[in-house]
Amino acid sequence: MTRTMHNPALMLLNDSPRLPLIASLAVRFAAAVTQWERRRRSRVNLGYLDDRLLQDVGLTRRQAHREVKRCFWQV
Repeated sequence: MTRTMHNPALMLLNDSPRLPLIASLAVRFAAAVTQWERRRRSRVNLGYLDDRLLQDVGLTRRQAHREVKRCFWQV
């Protein structure tokens, strides 16, 4: 499974043809942790939105609550 990396520095390192295996694994791990943190932060912030803002993004309070309760590693 291929994961997209949004951090330009991580993408540059990952695309390097001479990257040793351990460095490649470290870059992939850093990308995963970065994604997990972004997901966790987004879900926490979603819990602070009021009903008007939730309506703007197309979610009900119940849907937002379900999303907030999900673990950071769940997509």
